[in-house]
Amino acid sequence: MTAALRTPYTPGTERRQGPFLVLEGVSGVGKSTLARLLVKRLGATAIHTLTDPHTGWSGTVNRELRPLPQFAFYLSGLLHVSDVVRQSLSVGPVVADRYVVSVMACHAAVNRVGLGQVRELIAPFLPYLVAPDATFHLISSDNSLKERMGTKKDVKQDDTDLFDVPGRLARLRENFHAVADEEPSAVTLTTDGRSPDDLAGIIVEYLEDRRA
Repeated sequence: MTAALRTPYTPGTERRQGPFLVLEGVSGVGKSTLARLLVKRLGATAIHTLTDPHTGWSGTVNRELRPLPQFAFYLSGLLHVSDVVRQSLSVGPVVADRYVVSVMACHAAVNRVGLGQVRELIAPFLPYLVAPDATFHLISSDNSLKERMGTKKDVKQDDTDLFDVPGRLARLRENFHAVADEEPSAVTLTTDGRSPDDLAGIIVEYLEDRRA
């Protein structure tokens, strides 16, 4: 798609001064905590998908828009996030809490549409998006997830819906796993029995091994 676009729609030249890491997984699995630790250890910039101004609009969008315009909103946010990532990578490493995988997996699960349909919608825009150096898929058991939810301070509708909406958690997990199986940059990490510091150490070691 980008080859057919002209200024101002083509992305800027990407000059990375560090790796671009993405943390994926269902709500409450520990992405935000892990992102904060990695930012400190790597001297990285933290980015959450969606960034402002889209973050403030997501509640209204989820309540009032039908699936296709809702997807267009999240796609717009994703394109904006990619531009923010591209700019931040010119300074140093970037750690993103959610990215392309979450947009696809969550939209498909919430609207009960096939993941393949969502892939088709997003495919023309993938060349525009900055590709991660590694995407870490965090997975946990139901018991661990419920424990984390019990201590989470900023519980949102998406969090409570995991267990309140029948089949929501199962659909999300299935979608995340399906994407991870086909994603070249995917690394699966089980969080059960591991502290956030343990997970951060595993990721840092993974990056060091890749540089070796």
